[in-house]
Order: sequence, then structure tokens, then C-alpha cells
Amino acid sequence: MHLHIEHNTHYAYDDLVDYTIQYLRLTPQSGFGQQVKHWDLRVNGILLPHVDAHGNLIHTLVIDKPHQEINITAYGEVETNLDLPPQLEPLAPTVYLRVTPLTMVDNALRQLAQQTLAQDIDITSLDALMQAIRDRVIYRRGTTSAQTSAIDSYTKGEGVCQDHAHIFIACCRYAGIPARYVSGYLFTKDGHLVESHAWADAWISGQWHSFDVSNGQRANGIHVRLAVGLDYQDACPISGIRHGGGNEQMHVKVQMSQSQQ
Repeated sequence: MHLHIEHNTHYAYDDLVDYTIQYLRLTPQSGFGQQVKHWDLRVNGILLPHVDAHGNLIHTLVIDKPHQEINITAYGEVETNLDLPPQLEPLAPTVYLRVTPLTMVDNALRQLAQQTLAQDIDITSLDALMQAIRDRVIYRRGTTSAQTSAIDSYTKGEGVCQDHAHIFIACCRYAGIPARYVSGYLFTKDGHLVESHAWADAWISGQWHSFDVSNGQRANGIHVRLAVGLDYQDACPISGIRHGGGNEQMHVKVQMSQSQQ
């Protein structure tokens, strides 16, 4: 599947911003079933690329002149559903057993893991965990935030893709299965789910398997990977700091289309 992607992010501020530094995890890499045909970033600032500890290609955006808006456009073409293995992993899978504030467990999550993950855990057990999370945590926008933990969203019983991923990851790590957060894009032919998305990888049987908990399916050719990490904080598309500016307004638009090439 050939997917054309354009991801626009616009920030507007009430007052002048003196200085901005942002970390852009907006560049997919080839491997893990996808091949990047071409990709580019357009910004109103200076970009400095580097690869982080997780193997993500990150661009640091620096704007050191007074400004009142930021425009970021990531665009290109990615072919998916290919027989391409992951790139060489910079970290051992056991690193992804590390618990973070967003992926801690409480008694309820321990019970969920114990009920769904068999003693001899296999991929079918992980499918059962994925379905149990979908049954318990309704997909609903606007009820959680980027700082909402797995414990809080599971207690609330509602959330979005990042919450589903955090809960899945928390349960996997409790059961001794390395698991990590994945950010990227999701494509559907009718366009109703074209957006930034999040899912999870779990290390089982000597390889990573991907689980899109929100949609109750293994990640496949409709998913484009951008970044991975211990949780949202490591893999979110954009993060950073600024000095000044007052209130901030952010608008994000993702457009995806399929070609027959």
C-alpha cells in the first residue's frame, strides 16, 4: 500500500514568544514492514537532526527570534505491508520492562493482567488482553490528557488510543513482557480515522508484535510508524518548551491518501 501523508501543525500565541525549542518525532524510517519513499519537513526555524536512544530520528526545532506562530509540515510517501524486518535495535528488549509514571499498575490492572495473560503467555493471550481493555475502556475524546496514567484511564473507564496503549503496556510489563509505546498514523479508506495514532509493541517469541488496542487488531498495512519509547513522553510527535507567548492555541490536521503505484 502506497500512502501519501501530510501532517500540519500550527501554533498561535497571544503574545510574542522569545524562544522556542521543540523535538519533532515526525520522520518515519524504513523497516518494520514499511519503506519510506520520500519524506520532508517544513518549518519556520532551524532543524537539527539526531537519533535518540530508542532509534527514533528526531529533529530539534530552534526558533531564537521573537515569533507569534509556528508552522510545522511533515509530508511524504510510505509504502506499507512489506516483508521488511525492523532495523537494528539500539536497546535490548528488556529495557522496555522499565515502569514509568504513565505505565504503573494498581490492584485493578494487576487483576486484569492475571485474568487475561496465561501462565505460558503467547500471542493469543495478548489478543485477549487487548480485547479486555477495549471492553473496559471506552474510546472517548476529551476525557483524558497526555499526562493521564494507565491507572487513571482504566479507573475512569474511558480514554483514547494513548490510554489504551499505556494500559496494555502496563499489564505486559507487570507480567514480565517487554512492551513499548508506538506513535504514528492510521489510514482507513473512508477517511473516518485518518489521524495521528498510537499503539503498542510487545516482545514475545523472540520478536516484536504490534497491537492496535483501540481498533482491536494487530498493527498492519494501514499503520505507519513514527517513533517508539517507554511511553507517550518518549514517542509523542512534538514536545518542547518556550519562553513567553501567553496562551497557546494548537491546530493539527493530518491528510492521508492511497495511490495505486
